[in-house]
Amino acid sequence: MTTGDLDDMAALLGDPDVMRYYPRTKDRDEALAWIDWNQRLYRQEGFGLWLVTLRSTGEFVGDCGLTPQEIEGTTDIEIGYHVRTDAQGHGYATEAATACRDLARDVLEIKRLVAIIHPDNTPSQRVAEKTGLAHERDAITRSGQQVRIYATVL
Repeated sequence: MTTGDLDDMAALLGDPDVMRYYPRTKDRDEALAWIDWNQRLYRQEGFGLWLVTLRSTGEFVGDCGLTPQEIEGTTDIEIGYHVRTDAQGHGYATEAATACRDLARDVLEIKRLVAIIHPDNTPSQRVAEKTGLAHERDAITRSGQQVRIYATVL
């Protein structure tokens, strides 16, 4: 993910359907901050969110990857994903999340992986389950949002 991806990322993170389980959409400056955050993660952690593109055409589909997230005082590595509204339902999130899970286990040697999901976001919960994560508990984020924690030991 680079600043050259700003148009795609701003459209993705600014889409009310993609962001319906977030407190709000992100504007262009916030999308740039999202890219900057991921670039910092690449430098500091060796991972972050990456672009999801179609192999056949290179078309941008979304993002997916690994990020450290703190919930209720514990930091875990989260697998996260966003897919363009018109590309949802084709298995892209599951395919990308599975690849990230395998990278976490086989290359990065991460021992535990979580997905932090809004309780009403059943499509994302299905992706987590298909990736091998199971509902572990319900929790509250630092901002006070209720979430479901899906987790697995790798």
